[in-house]
Amino acid sequence: MDVLAEANLRLDANAVDYVLLAFYFVLVLGIGYLARRQVSTSLDFFLSGRSLPAWVTGLAFIAANLGAIEVMGMSANGAEYGMPTAHYFWIGAVPAMLFLGIVMMPFYYGSKVRSVPEFMLRRFGKPAHLVNGISFALAQVLIAGANLFLLASVVNLLLGWPIWVSVVLAAVIVLSYTALGGLSAAIYNEVLQFFVIVAALLPLTIVGLYKVGGWEGLVDKVSGGPGGAEQLSSWPGNQLTGFGDNFLSVLGLVFGLGFVLSFGYWTTNFVEVQRAMASKSMSAARRTPIIGAFPKLAMPFIVIIPGMIAGVTVTELMGENKAALMEGGEAPSGATFNNALLLLMRDLLPNGMLGIAIAGLLASFMAGMAANLSSFNTVFTYDIWQAYIKKGRPDDYYLRTGRVVTAAATVLAIGTAFIASTYSNLMDYLQQLFSFFNAPLFATFILGMFWKRMTPTAGWLGLVTGTGAAVGVFLLAETGVWELPGQGASFVGAGAAFVVDIVVSVVATYLTQPKPAAQLAGLVYSLTPKETLKHSTSGDDAGWYRNPGLLAGIVLAITIVLNIIF
Repeated sequence: MDVLAEANLRLDANAVDYVLLAFYFVLVLGIGYLARRQVSTSLDFFLSGRSLPAWVTGLAFIAANLGAIEVMGMSANGAEYGMPTAHYFWIGAVPAMLFLGIVMMPFYYGSKVRSVPEFMLRRFGKPAHLVNGISFALAQVLIAGANLFLLASVVNLLLGWPIWVSVVLAAVIVLSYTALGGLSAAIYNEVLQFFVIVAALLPLTIVGLYKVGGWEGLVDKVSGGPGGAEQLSSWPGNQLTGFGDNFLSVLGLVFGLGFVLSFGYWTTNFVEVQRAMASKSMSAARRTPIIGAFPKLAMPFIVIIPGMIAGVTVTELMGENKAALMEGGEAPSGATFNNALLLLMRDLLPNGMLGIAIAGLLASFMAGMAANLSSFNTVFTYDIWQAYIKKGRPDDYYLRTGRVVTAAATVLAIGTAFIASTYSNLMDYLQQLFSFFNAPLFATFILGMFWKRMTPTAGWLGLVTGTGAAVGVFLLAETGVWELPGQGASFVGAGAAFVVDIVVSVVATYLTQPKPAAQLAGLVYSLTPKETLKHSTSGDDAGWYRNPGLLAGIVLAITIVLNIIF
């Protein structure tokens, strides 16, 4: 990190900026304190007592995912790969979000489960539940560490404090508001953070485009740079996937990213589902991810484009520096793609605006990390502690446990932050984690939901072997046995995990006994009475603009148009 300080990457903030920042932190902690007054039971702390309106949960749904990793990671990807990064939004997010709202949400909200592992428990029994609970908890701590590391690197650039001091300070702030108010505090802060993030990134994009001479100017500069004109069109995206062949590259994007990684993430990731389960009715729960999909479509314009601008205007990332980094080496300037957004802010924004931008970045880190912590404490408290270690205690015991667990998770995240610090593009690290944890879970989930014969043994065996397959691909790629550049290893790993999981589950099912059909009502599609999956269309849920199906259709149409234009 010392290299960065010498390379003059210090952001030049003044008093105005610091006043704005301080004001923002007071606001965040205030929200945590106000939310605390509504927390009386453990259901309030973990699921907001199921009382929030759809627009609040819809924005929180996106903000929880607009963590640092999203903002910094996607702009780093924009600087490195250009327009193909948009696949993470238009192929790798929106279709799955619509599927969650239309097909999956009625199950979650209708069966009144408190978490995804709890669904596994009722469908497959204890072994699958325990495997899923532990792997989920592990994934959350690893991801929280990545958020923490990014947060600390911003503080380090701002104030020049050593990285470990910044890590600890950042952790304390997030911990204090999550432990105070539970999920409500996290959700209301996420809505606030959503607006702050947009207010920070929109001007950056506009000023940046003005500086390079509009869209045409950006096109010229990118075409002339090391990445070439390939970076301007989102298909076939060979640089991103690391495949030389166009057909394979498109296949990797559609199956690996568009199907396995993205459906695995959006439909089974409790961080996201928890936001929708806090809403006040079935209709609101179904609309949550669909409302979230509208801003998601526009995100590439304020996240990826600034990254592309940074790649052609920021001295430390241009020309030979960009070429060296794309080869996987060190840039002569000492900068990495993870710094793209910060460096652009340093170059373009006047004081005052800089304060808002920094607040926006810090907001996104905290949103991401608070989301990891609040879902970690729910799963750990309900699914590991209450289910296997201390059964049948009174409710306030679990409420206290939830607060202690939040603190413990923060300490662990400080440790995992140092694993994250070894990657020059953090997106690579995250996709790797998703291929380990989410892809096998999604396979088991979908199979168990639509195939009533699937047995409890198949449930946990599939999960374990699927994860094993993804780890195997990762080790082969790391040791150089299998040459997979770009983010290819995680796409292949996710595909492998999915296929292995399905095959093992099918074989195991025919060798073991299924659960009796009576126990599966509400958990398997064919055995669930259709009435329970319907949402009400009266009162708060009336009106054509509140119809989940119609909203989803509009989003899908826009997505297809965007893919054709770019």
